[in-house]
Parts: sequence; C-alpha cells; structure tokens
Amino acid sequence: MTSLKKIATLVINLSMFVVSSDVHAQSAPWPERSPVKIVIPYPPGGASDVTARVIAAKLSDSLKQSVVVENKPGANGIIALDSVAKAVPDGYTLLMANLGPNAINPGVYQKLPYDPVKDFTTITLTSVVPMVVLVNKSLPVKNMKELIEYARANPDKLTFASAGNGAANHLLGEMIKSMANIKMQHIPFKGDAPGMPAVISGEVSMMFPTIVAGMPAIQNDSMRPLAVTGAKRSPSLPDIPTITESAIPGLEAVSWGGVMGPAGLSPEITHRLNTEINRILAMPDVAKRLSSLGAEIVGSGPTEFQNYLVAEIAKWGKVAHDNNIRLD
Repeated sequence: MTSLKKIATLVINLSMFVVSSDVHAQSAPWPERSPVKIVIPYPPGGASDVTARVIAAKLSDSLKQSVVVENKPGANGIIALDSVAKAVPDGYTLLMANLGPNAINPGVYQKLPYDPVKDFTTITLTSVVPMVVLVNKSLPVKNMKELIEYARANPDKLTFASAGNGAANHLLGEMIKSMANIKMQHIPFKGDAPGMPAVISGEVSMMFPTIVAGMPAIQNDSMRPLAVTGAKRSPSLPDIPTITESAIPGLEAVSWGGVMGPAGLSPEITHRLNTEINRILAMPDVAKRLSSLGAEIVGSGPTEFQNYLVAEIAKWGKVAHDNNIRLD
C-alpha cells in the first residue's frame, strides 16, 4: 500500500470514528453518568431546599444515578439562576425554581444576566405555598375586614414587615394596600426570621410570611392569623379564610416551586424528568412530607408551567412597576 493510500485509509477510518462517536453521543441514554445536580438559590433548610432534597433522593432511586443538591444562595437568586442558564442542556444541571428569583426579579431588576423565560426549559411546577396575614395580637382586629376598617380610620399607623425590599411579601403588602385602598408603612428586614420578633413585640403591626415560615408563630399563638392568600383555604389552616372570601375579592398570591433546566433541554429528557418527578410528588410519603410544610402539591406539564411562569412575571412586574420598586 502506497503512502497516499495509507493516508486516505487513515482519514476514512478517523471520519467513521467521529461519525460513530457523534451518533453515540446523540443516542446515548440519559442519564448514563452521575451526578444529576439540582441547584437551589437559597441556603439549606428552607422549603425549596427541603423539596429539592426529597425529590433528589427519590429521583436517585428511579434514575439509578446519583442526584445531588447544590445550594447557591446570593444576589436574590441571580447567582444560581445564571449558573443554570449558562449550563450545558444535557440533563445533568437542573434548577429548583421559585417565585422570587424566577418571577419577581424580572420586575425589580432592570437588567439580569439571563432571560427569565427564554434561557430556561420548564419541567414541572412542583407545589404552591400560600402566604398568611399575621398581626400583632394587641392589634384590635380579628379578621381582614376589621383590619381594613382600622387602616382606613388610622392612615399610615399600620406597618408591615417583609423579608426585604423587593421580596414577595413586600410586593404582597403593596398589592394589599392598592386593592384595599389603605395606607401602611413598609418595614424591610433581612429575611422573615428577624421580622417575626418585631411583629410579636408590637414594634411592627403585621407581616405576610409563607405558611411554612409562619406556622410556628400560629402554633405557639404568638401572632394572630387573619387570612391566607391562596385561591382556596389551606389544608394546613382549614379554619383561616382566604383573603378573597374575607375582604379583598380577586387577591391571590402564592409562593411556588418548580423544576427547570437550561434552555435547549431535549424533549425526551424533559418528558422523562416530568414523568419521574410528578410520579414522586404523588407518593404518599412525599405528599405527607411536603404537606406538613404547608405546601400544596401540583405536578404540572412543562407547557402549563411555562404559561404559569409568564403570567407570574407579568403579575408581579405590574406590582413592582405601579409601586416603583427597583433594586438596581
């Protein structure tokens, strides 16, 4: 064989190897390696973290591969979301999405390093968690109607705590003010936890934490619950009316969690993850664990979740715009 023929044969063999490798890469089963990573934009311990860890443990069993949780707090979730948006869409990097980072940030930041819709693949809306109106027990009100009447009779006397400027319960307070036509002063804290003692002591009149965060104060009777903010009464607080049925028709606001991947995640991987995670959410032990946190399990389709996300961005963006709430 001449040198020229040897070279030609070598080129052909290499070409076949490359084509074969490409075909294998495109048709390789997912997941074929570990780990699959779920990124959380919060520190350990919160509802998103607990939900992600419950899902990860069950998903590890069903996928027969390790599924790990990575906490990436900071910058109101921007660090975590940016890392997932820029990840390779191969199914090995996922995001535990949440109301604040995914739906409120687009309304309170003029510029984000990613597009909140186009740079992600929605997989499933896992759960919703209503918020609850908690007031200082010395406040002379027993329900939302009395609270609104008191606020109108005492303009700007009432104050409400939030987890910080631009937080979900900050925007909820502004929404209540607008829809009830009342005046209240906003007092931002660095999270819900430091706001709790301020409301209990009477330094601040009220706050609107998620049911998860507010449940200890309700159970130990240190604050008075007036209403929940979901579309229907919460199974965790069946005796507490919704804010719509008690005073402000049409007001609905919930925190929520869901699973996403980077944009470009294949339909096959998206479908597999959606099927597996929704099956996990329906397991009795998982349902019991998440319900104990005040979460209401959903388990949606990818398109349904994307439509929900777009609607939430528009809803909270309007509240931020109407009240001139900006964080940059």
